[in-house]
Order: sequence, then structure tokens, then C-alpha cells
Amino acid sequence: MSADLRERTIDFSLRIIHLYNALPHTEVARVLGKQVLRSGTSVGANYAEAERARSRLEFKAKLGVALQELNETLYWIELLVAAEIVPRKKVELLLDETNQLIAIFVASLKK
Repeated sequence: MSADLRERTIDFSLRIIHLYNALPHTEVARVLGKQVLRSGTSVGANYAEAERARSRLEFKAKLGVALQELNETLYWIELLVAAEIVPRKKVELLLDETNQLIAIFVASLKK
């Protein structure tokens, strides 16, 4: 893994924070927003823990948690779109980055 990926996960977390802050002030938007905020910002934290793993097994476990959080984040963003809280066009790049990170983490876990 690399410092570039660490920066990417930090940038991903910041984009998630911006998405949360831009949500409408409705009850449903805030509840779903808190879900995406929690899962989306934990990706980088779990990746950072994976980088500092003491063993290959610990690395895979932490990276696996980060992958789970990415999958959950993808779900919440898609739900925000499906519920017509956020237009797909506004989150297309974020969805693309989520899918790219998922692909990277899956490939890393298969090695």
C-alpha cells in the first residue's frame, strides 16, 4: 500500500464530510447522512490501522474492515440518491471513487 492511498482515503473522508454538510435539514436526510458520515470517514481510519499492522493477518483484518465500510458507504450514498435526497449527478464522482477504492482493497486482499 502507499502514501498515495492514505491521501486518497483522507480525501475520501473529506468528500464524505462535505456531502453530509450539504444535505438538506430534514430528518431522513440527517439520519441517512449520519450513516454515510460514520462509514465513510472510518475507511481512512481503518486503512491507517492496516498500514501499521504487526502481521499480515492483522493487515488483512483491518483492510477487510475498511472494505466493509466502503461497501456500506456505497449503500448509503445510493440510498440518498434513490430517496431523491441527493441528485445522482452531484455524487457521481464520489460513487466512482468509492467503487475504485473498493476495487483496490479487494485486489489487495486477494494478494
